[in-house]
Amino acid sequence: MSSTTPTRGQLERNLSQTIQALYTNELGHRPTKVICQLFDATLAIVIEDSITSPEQLLIEKGEDKLAEQVRYGLDEAIEPKLKELIAEVLEVKVLDLLSDATLETGRSGVIAVLSETPSVRNPDSIPKVKAKSSHKK
Repeated sequence: MSSTTPTRGQLERNLSQTIQALYTNELGHRPTKVICQLFDATLAIVIEDSITSPEQLLIEKGEDKLAEQVRYGLDEAIEPKLKELIAEVLEVKVLDLLSDATLETGRSGVIAVLSETPSVRNPDSIPKVKAKSSHKK
């Protein structure tokens, strides 16, 4: 492990590359792009071209419901490894992972709820969740 704390951008890029490799290794399908963005103790991930060849084939044959079931099964199967990977790269615990895919566009979205904001060299660059102001009447 490096003694230098990474910047937010370095951490997000490293995570994007690692997630892309995970999908390639586990599903035999390489997404064209993975975008990661930290927001306080939350991580948003957009995976472009995440739909595998078997899912695409099912959609082409009009088997959308079966393609959705396959996607759900793949998401369930990869979730523990994705949680572990995120925790390892960010060095924080992943409390929850929410994901969904749109078969029509081929995009997947993942939101990881983290135990805390990851340590970065430039912490002010991570957008913070604004506290709700209380309006008492």
